[in-house]
Parts: sequence; C-alpha cells; structure tokens
Amino acid sequence: MTTTTGSWQRGTPLPDGPDRYRSRHASGLLLEHVYFWERERAERVCMTQPFDGGKVRELTYRQAVGEARRMAAHLRSLALPPGSSVGLLGRNSAHWILADLAIWMAGHVSVPIYPTLHAASVRQILEHSAARLLFVGKLDAWEAMKGGVDPALPVIRLPLAPDVGGDAWDDLIARSAPIADDPVRGPDEVATIVYTSGSTGVPKGVEATFGAMTRSGIAQQRHLEAIGFHASPDDRFLSYLPLAHVYERSVVEVAWCLGSGQVFFAESLLTFAADLRRARPTWFVSVPRLWQQFYLGVTARIPARRLDLMLRLPVVGRVVRRKVLEGLGLDGVQLAVSGSAPIAPALIDWYRRLGLELLEGYGMTEDFACSHFSPPGKTRSGYVGLPLPGVECRISDEGEVLVKSPGALRGYHREAELTRASFTDDGFFRTGDRGEHDAEGRLRITGRVKELFKSGKGKYVAPVPIENLLMEHPRIELACVAGVGQPQPHAMLVLSEAARADVARGGPAAVEAELEALLARVNGRLEGHEELAFLAVVGEAWTIEGGLLTPTLKLKRASIEERYRAEVEGWYQQRRRVVWHRPG
Repeated sequence: MTTTTGSWQRGTPLPDGPDRYRSRHASGLLLEHVYFWERERAERVCMTQPFDGGKVRELTYRQAVGEARRMAAHLRSLALPPGSSVGLLGRNSAHWILADLAIWMAGHVSVPIYPTLHAASVRQILEHSAARLLFVGKLDAWEAMKGGVDPALPVIRLPLAPDVGGDAWDDLIARSAPIADDPVRGPDEVATIVYTSGSTGVPKGVEATFGAMTRSGIAQQRHLEAIGFHASPDDRFLSYLPLAHVYERSVVEVAWCLGSGQVFFAESLLTFAADLRRARPTWFVSVPRLWQQFYLGVTARIPARRLDLMLRLPVVGRVVRRKVLEGLGLDGVQLAVSGSAPIAPALIDWYRRLGLELLEGYGMTEDFACSHFSPPGKTRSGYVGLPLPGVECRISDEGEVLVKSPGALRGYHREAELTRASFTDDGFFRTGDRGEHDAEGRLRITGRVKELFKSGKGKYVAPVPIENLLMEHPRIELACVAGVGQPQPHAMLVLSEAARADVARGGPAAVEAELEALLARVNGRLEGHEELAFLAVVGEAWTIEGGLLTPTLKLKRASIEERYRAEVEGWYQQRRRVVWHRPG
C-alpha cells in the first residue's frame, strides 16, 4: 500500500511569498483576509452583478463588505443564540456571498440550500439544521419550494429574490449602522453546514470549520503559485455553478476572500453566453457535463472530423483555435479546470488540441475540495493529479481511496456514529471512491465502491469507465450503465441536441448505424463480462428538476434505474443492439 503526500504538512506555518497581492493575514482565517482587502482595495470593483437582461451593478470592496457589516448588525439585533444555523437559499449572486459574510460576522453558521431542490428536501435541511432564519435570493421555482419553509420561520429577501414575504435586504441595511468591529471566529468553529447533493441517498450535513475552509483555500493557492498561476486583483471569475456546493464555494467565494480578483455572476441560463463574454474569465472552472456541452455545441456547427483536420494544419489551426475559443468566451482563460465528477479522457485531449489545457481536479464536500489537482505538464488523461499541499492519500486493500486533508470536515451534523465510521483509526477519510496510483503518484478514480454491481455471471462491473467511453462520441450527451443480475450490462443514453434533431427529422435510422458502430467499438475495449448487451436510447432529458441529476449534474443512478425498471426486461427480450424508449 502506497501513500502519496503533498509538500506542505497540516499544522505548519504558511509563509508569505513574494506575491505583493497576498493578504498580510496569511496565518489568519477568512474573515481576517476580508477585512484586510476591505481596507487595502477599498475602491476597487470586486463583484459584478447582472440584472434585467444585461444591466450590471458593480460593487467595490468598501461597498460589498459595508453591506455585509450592516446586515451583521441587524442579525446581532435579533439576539439569536451564538452559533445559530441560518439558511441561505438562492442562485449565485453577489448578495449570496455577502449574506454568508454577514452570518459569519454575526457569530452564526450558514446552511446553503440548492436552489433546485423540491419542497421536501428544503424542509429536511431546514429542520435537520434547526435553522432559525432564512435568506432567500434569486430563484426560478419558489412556488415548488415554499411548501418546505415553515411560515413561522423569519425570512430576509436578498436583492433579485422573488416576492417571498419577509424583510428586504435593502430596507434592513438602510436602517442598520454597520458594525464597527472586526469579528474573528475560531479555527475550530463551524462556519457552514453543507448538505451533500444526494447522489447516494439522503443528504448529509457536512460541518466545515473556519480553519478547514481557510486551510483548503490557502493550500490551493500555494499549489497554483507553485505551478505558475499567481493570484492577482486582475483575475476574473464567472460564478455560475451552485454556491451551495463546496466546489464553487472553494474556487470562487474562498478564493475571493483570500484576495483573488473580481467575481462576475451569471444572470440566467438564457444569458449565460453573454455573461461569459462579459466576464472573459482568466480562470474558468466547470464540471464534465458543461465541458461536454461546449464540445457538443462546437461539433454541432463543425463536424468533429473536419474540425480535427483543420486543427492539424499549421496556419489554419491557429486561426480556428482562436475563433472557437472566442466563440465560447474562453479566449482569455489562463487556467481551465474540470472537477466534481470524472471526465472522459478523450474530452480532455480534444480541449488540448484546441489549445486549452484542461486540468482535472478531485475533491469532496468532506474535505472542502482540498484533495488532488493536475499540474500543467504532468497531466495524464484519466488521472486527477497529485495531492495538494498537506494532503495525504493512500489506497486501501479493498481499492478505496483514503484521504487525509487540511480541509477535512469536523463531522456530519448530528451524526456522531456516521462520523466515526467515516474515518480510519489513523485519521484518513473513507471517500467511497475506488482508485489507483500510477508510478508518479497520480491518482485515477475508477468508480464508486457502491456503484460496482454484479452481473448475472457473478462478475463485478464498474460503470463509470464504460460511461466515459460512450460519452466520447459527439452524439451522446449522457450515459448510465446498469444491469444488476442480468447476463450482460446495458447502457441508457440521452442523445445530444443535434442527434435528437436528426431523429426528429429522419427517425431512429438517422443515427442508429452510428450507435451500433459505437457499441461495437466500446465493447471491443471491454472485458467479456463488461460488454454491453445493447444501448437503450431514452426519449426524455435527464434533469435536476426531474430528479435524475444532482444539483452538480451528476447521475442519480438509483433514480434513473428506478425510472426505467419496468422497461428493462422488455429491452433485453428485443435482442437488438439499439433499443428506443418513448416516455409516456
């Protein structure tokens, strides 16, 4: 059993480097950094919030932190018990982050809630966390969620929120004088309770401390500096992945607290392309599903084979690369990262040919995204990189990835037994992921321990690598491999938008030959017991709202399998290589 370790050890000082933009509070916690930048960059714009289809409001550090101070004063006036849970429900916005700061300044704990959850999940989180107050921000479906909010729970409406009752942020800060002190929270105090996205069952509340969040952010910052990416006030971020998830929280909110540049926010899905062009981010972080969507959008306009041919031509290739990246709004990107779920190696290779080195990272809610990262020049397709500073990683005898991280959770909220069971005797967290190291210590995630299933032949099948092979094809948007107890596994597919359009015009025959060729190609790369019996093309989208994807766009396997359970036997009986499912 081998253990790989990052260069900085937990508990050792983090020395100031030469970067003139770094806060002098390198050993302090997040709020101390915020107060430093409030003074150091008082009149510098730090947040850009769009509204009303293209208008923007810019906030300087003085204005942004000043509003948080005024809201903290109001929260203090409520005389809630110290360390009270305060819910935070809404899409990403400048005031989502400012509400978080105000909760911390007032001595409380924030409880972010995904803005796409149904009422029952909202109720479960608010009740389990014992929330005493709820901030509500931008939402698209308040009517579907409000049933989960106790009418007796006090509500504060953030700017851009729907009419949910309660007090308005702007009114409260207008009549509240800002707190004059700089409240500091202890490193072992809980800063936030982050509820997991529920891909493996009922969400669990992960308690993250101020120390863990700060150590996580600084470890990532130190690693990026070591590989040539230095934080600067000129950095530009686009915040659009859910801030309720630690992935976005760590790379946007925590990085902003530590002084990394200006945050632009996305207004809506419809304006996303314009929001991206406005921000022209220098650092862009996304999830595999969205990197796949960018790829499918490009190849829908330029067939993949033709594009690859053009990219091989010296002069034409340079022009095409620039035009494609400009069209995506990614021409200013210096650092591009994929995380939150495994990404197909072929997709990473495609972006590399486009001139964008897509670096893969790995982390969990339970370590506040502080685990592994792929350094430029040392990337290997299919591997998530090396441990971040202070991280130790080893593979158990059963193949499970075990991690000891500076960002480790304090525990699961109100789940002491689960917390104990989640750690080894020597303090490593049991991630539930299966993995392996290569000779250089890079980590490869091969699937989830609980995702493995047995076929009817008694052989184990790991679905994720097979799904990645399927999604290398430009016709495939999503894939889910299943087949517990069946002679061979099968895959359920959601076609790309372009493929769905072809089917609508010409029927299944328009793409069936391509899918049969894909099945043969994928099966040729698998062991006999892994070979797919057929591809089942489903005629509906898999969405968050439909309960088949988590808020971070991961498959909800159990829900997907349950959705089509009644169809599976009929699919096998057809004895076809490609079967078609029509909902309803």
